[in-house]
Amino acid sequence: MTDYGRGPGSEPWHPDDPLFGDQGWRGEQAAPGQAPYGGQPQQQYPQQQQYPQQPQPQPQQYGGPQDPYQQYPQQPQNPQQYPQQPQNRQQYPQQPQGRQQYNPQQQYNGGWDTGQQPAMPYGAGQPDPYAQQPGYGGQQGSDYYATPEAYPPPQPPGRRRAEPAPEQTDWDAEAQQEETHPFFTGDDDRDDDREYDDDPRETRRGGGSERRGKTKKKSRNGCACLVVSLVLVGGLGGVAYFGYQFWQGQFGAAEDYTGAGSGSAQVEIPKGAGLQEIGNILKRAGIVKSAGAFVSAANSDPKGKSIQAGVYLLAKGMSGANAVDAMLDPASRNNLIVVPGRRNSQIYAEIDKRLEIKAGTTKAVAKAKAKSLGLPDWADDNKDIKDPLEGFLYPATYAVAKGMKPEAVLKKMVAQANQEFGKKDLKAEAKRLGLKTPLQVLTVASLVQAEGKYKNDFDKVSRVVYNRLKPNNLETVGRLEFDSTINYIKSESTLDVGAVDDLRKIDDPYNTYDIKGLPPGPIGNPGPDAFSSSLSPTPGPWFYFVSITEDKTLFAVTNAEHEKNRKQYEAEQEKSGQ
Repeated sequence: MTDYGRGPGSEPWHPDDPLFGDQGWRGEQAAPGQAPYGGQPQQQYPQQQQYPQQPQPQPQQYGGPQDPYQQYPQQPQNPQQYPQQPQNRQQYPQQPQGRQQYNPQQQYNGGWDTGQQPAMPYGAGQPDPYAQQPGYGGQQGSDYYATPEAYPPPQPPGRRRAEPAPEQTDWDAEAQQEETHPFFTGDDDRDDDREYDDDPRETRRGGGSERRGKTKKKSRNGCACLVVSLVLVGGLGGVAYFGYQFWQGQFGAAEDYTGAGSGSAQVEIPKGAGLQEIGNILKRAGIVKSAGAFVSAANSDPKGKSIQAGVYLLAKGMSGANAVDAMLDPASRNNLIVVPGRRNSQIYAEIDKRLEIKAGTTKAVAKAKAKSLGLPDWADDNKDIKDPLEGFLYPATYAVAKGMKPEAVLKKMVAQANQEFGKKDLKAEAKRLGLKTPLQVLTVASLVQAEGKYKNDFDKVSRVVYNRLKPNNLETVGRLEFDSTINYIKSESTLDVGAVDDLRKIDDPYNTYDIKGLPPGPIGNPGPDAFSSSLSPTPGPWFYFVSITEDKTLFAVTNAEHEKNRKQYEAEQEKSGQ
């Protein structure tokens, strides 16, 4: 006999042997009252694995005639291996009586990993494969594992091999790629209305099938696809619509009326408006059908981009080309043009006429509301000023049409003056020029505008003003002696104001023949050129000047030289018949 009572043959012990394998793989224990083997004798153990700590029942005989030893009790702590205790091991005598007869027909229902299953006699219900092997109790029989239904015996943990992974088929790969998002599968983790199908893909390798716990709702798949389709179709439709609109705006012909239209409509074109903005204004007023039609016509006309700001009286339902032609015609413009040098009294009368209101209305509004029209803080700094707005109705083109209020028109003009004059630091400029206030700078500009007949003379005329203001000059002794101030007092515009002796008798703070220095305020509204010249006079000694023709102005240093120039002026006037 060899170890564990085996015969000399090479047949291995059955894996269910509780003493087979290492300590980590626990075999099935014998049932209470039964011996671990089928009554076969067992020899002394030369080597022994650590025996699991389990209480042992009283040894019983399976039915063999002899049992050379009984099971010994398990050590409670720290069991020792058999080879280390050859002397202390107790040999149990045979028990001829009282052993239970082994029943080969009793079915074994134990598990490999023990203690969890109920203990049954080994091999119950089946022939004992060990008893049929040569060397197992001397009995002969067929090999238990040689039958077609047999399966390889399990190996101890140290000798087990991992089962190879099953080969993946194309059908399995397709299953792995299946969409599992709840939006497409319809699986929203709810238990209602579930439908289960046997899925062969879930079949276990050991046989049988498992029902899937997930549900595919075909109706929800259809809804999801429908929603996605609608979104895509809507997006494509939107892109196509806006693309068509863009193409129409860039390359398509704009909608347009035909003919010159009928009726009338008044529109105001703001300063700096481009063609597209003008077209939109005309479209809102019903003058043209589309802004594109006007823009296209204006771009086709060489003068189309020269349309000025202002108020226009146009017909409704005009074609784009007719609207352009009408706006280029000065007759259609209903604008108030303030020319440089014009006095406020003249501008007030023109506003009344444009607004179709009673004469004198605008002048009364200007006097009553002068402080609320936006004048700068340095304006109206002299109690003798006749009109606080004088010099602040800046020369430009203004939209003045029926229905507007005089106050609104005056505010536009004052705002324009503030914008232009504000480009310079007038307080600093006044100090540099020897003047007292910024208002005096504006007053000098108004005198240059009134006395200088032509633009090319403004710089020299400005020098004459500053030279005469010097109190130590021997020619005028600090008096300006300008006829323009007499015309302002009399609200006239004439070259023959009368004899000097008579002029000095006029008692008025604006009479420069009588007073020394500047008048209390401006005598008109200077334009940008006169204003610039008042800040930058040309250096020179001149005290006198006279304009003979448009291109010729004579300047003199002394009064005698000036008298010669006056005679030449009178001769020229006789030639021209004036």
